[in-house]
Parts: sequence; structure tokens; C-alpha cells
Amino acid sequence: MKKIDLLTPVGILIGLTMVLLAIQTNTAGGNLVFFFQWASILIVFGGLTAAILINFSASDLKLLPGVFKESFQTQEHDLQELIDTFSDLSTRARREGLLALEAGIEDVKDPFIEKGVLLAVDGIEPEVIKDIMMAEVAAMEERHRKGRYIIEKAGEYAPAWGMIGTLVGLVLMLQNLNDPSTLGPNMAVALLTTLYGTLLANLVFLPVANKLAISTEDEVFVKQIVVEGVIGVQSGQNPKILQEKLSAFLPNHSKARQEEEEEIIND
Repeated sequence: MKKIDLLTPVGILIGLTMVLLAIQTNTAGGNLVFFFQWASILIVFGGLTAAILINFSASDLKLLPGVFKESFQTQEHDLQELIDTFSDLSTRARREGLLALEAGIEDVKDPFIEKGVLLAVDGIEPEVIKDIMMAEVAAMEERHRKGRYIIEKAGEYAPAWGMIGTLVGLVLMLQNLNDPSTLGPNMAVALLTTLYGTLLANLVFLPVANKLAISTEDEVFVKQIVVEGVIGVQSGQNPKILQEKLSAFLPNHSKARQEEEEEIIND
């Protein structure tokens, strides 16, 4: 189940707030206007947009809104509930046969589990089931990678365009050394473009890309549990053995809690 992940916007907000507070407390009169330069904004954002458009196709860029949306959501996985689900499926399969699983498969909310169980019901060999399901996992990883790659490249390009803006500002400053009134504005363009580019890369693009990578790893991990569970059900493994096998995927603290619960039940 996906929920709104407040950590992403809160993290960005905290980062911006700290930077602005640092600026305000160290500028005369706390004037933040000095750090707002249209020329710097045009160079960084305009250059970054142009580079992204050149680097990717229209079909790739269509993924971008959905990718950013994913970074503001979190997927909760109850691994213990997932293991219990396969334990129940295994018990039912051994008691009533694999064909009996088809009747109650609509109660399974995860399409990936449903697909695996239906493959098992159809009598497909375990190796083939694993190949089919892992192919779907690989396809999911590739889709996520393509969307994440756009953000990663934006994180690379943003500081580069900041440096380009710095060079532009320095050239303008050197061309007008005889006019002291232009030195300040040109130096501001030179330095602020680097600030904008670096801030965008290290506060937005790279953290978001890394968060998406971690989310993909978590999803792949869960799907691996599903694959092992489906194979266990299809091969007729003892429910207790299957549960123990799948419990190896649980983190240590979850295993300890599970053992405590089993001790309470046995007592």
C-alpha cells in the first residue's frame, strides 16, 4: 500500500530553510534579494532543461512526472503478513490441491502474487515459473532505472551549468574592469549560478534519485520473496518448512518478535 512520504518535501524544505537562514543572518540587513539573479536562474534552469531535452527522447521524458511522484510516496511492505499468506496458500494446496487455490485467488490484492499462483495452478514447471516472474522483475527494474536515470543526469548537469554561468560572469567582469559599477553584478552572476546548480543537484536531484533506487531495491526484495513463496506452494512444500524458509528474508528484529509470538502461542 502506497502512502504519502512526507520525508522528501520536509527534507527539501529544511535544506532550503537552513540555507536561507544562513544567508539572512550573514547579510547586511538580512537582505535576501542579493541572492536572486535572473541571469543566473536563466543560465542554470535554461541550460539544464536544454541538456535534458537533448539527452532524452519524448517517450523517456513522459516518465518524469510519474518518477517525481514516486519520490513523494512510500510503499509499505508487511513481510510477516506476506509470509503468512504463502503459509496459508501452502496449507490449502496440500489439503485440497493446487486447483483449489484458483477459487480464492481474487482475495489476493497483489497482482504479482496472483500471477504466480495462477501459473502454479496451470501446472507449469517451477523453473519456468521462476523465469517468467523474474523476467517481470527485471522489466520493472529497467522501467524504474530509465525514469531514475533522467533525474541522475539532471543532478550531473545542474552543477555543470552552474560552472558555465560562472565562466560567463567572469568573462563579463573581465571585459568591464574599467567600469567598477559592473564588477559586483557580474561577480554575482558568476557565483550565484554555481550556487543554484550545486543546490539543485545536492538538495533535489541526487537525493531523489538515490531514494528511488532504494525504493526499487526494496520492491525487488519483496518480489523475490513472492517468487520463492510461489515455488514453495507449487512444489508442495510443508507449510512450516516454507514459513521457515521465507522467514530467512525477515530482518533480525522481526525474527525475534516472531519467535516471541510463537513461544507465547506454544505456552
